[in-house]
Amino acid sequence: MDHPIEFFSEDIDFELSNPEQVSEWIADVIEQHGQELNSLTYIFCSDDYLHEINVEYLDHDTLTDIITFNNADTEGTIEGDIFISVDRVRDNAQELNNPFEDELHRVIIHGVLHLLGFKDKTEEQETLMRKEEDSSLSLRKF
Repeated sequence: MDHPIEFFSEDIDFELSNPEQVSEWIADVIEQHGQELNSLTYIFCSDDYLHEINVEYLDHDTLTDIITFNNADTEGTIEGDIFISVDRVRDNAQELNNPFEDELHRVIIHGVLHLLGFKDKTEEQETLMRKEEDSSLSLRKF
């Protein structure tokens, strides 16, 4: 099945394993939330690259594992660019004692959940976001 989801890497050499399965999983999560997938672009990059984006576009001078840009024009459709720092994901995976792939999938779906309207600014929102991440991760068939 052809999904409008693309994966790129910028300034690092990184390739997602099982991109087709990951795409299907992402599409399933979006569908479960009753929204329509238009297009998603994932850009895997370094800490430095993502830090520059964080400073330039969001005025945040911090390291982060993900930045999500919502490009959807209409309600109920998912369209966006999601930048993920592979450095951050790797460090977080080690810190949390999680396999790298699991942490990467959590971050991948975290971006989608933001596009679906979930937020994580307050403790309450963060708790709900974690629950949604776990729920989404349990839908993986690979």
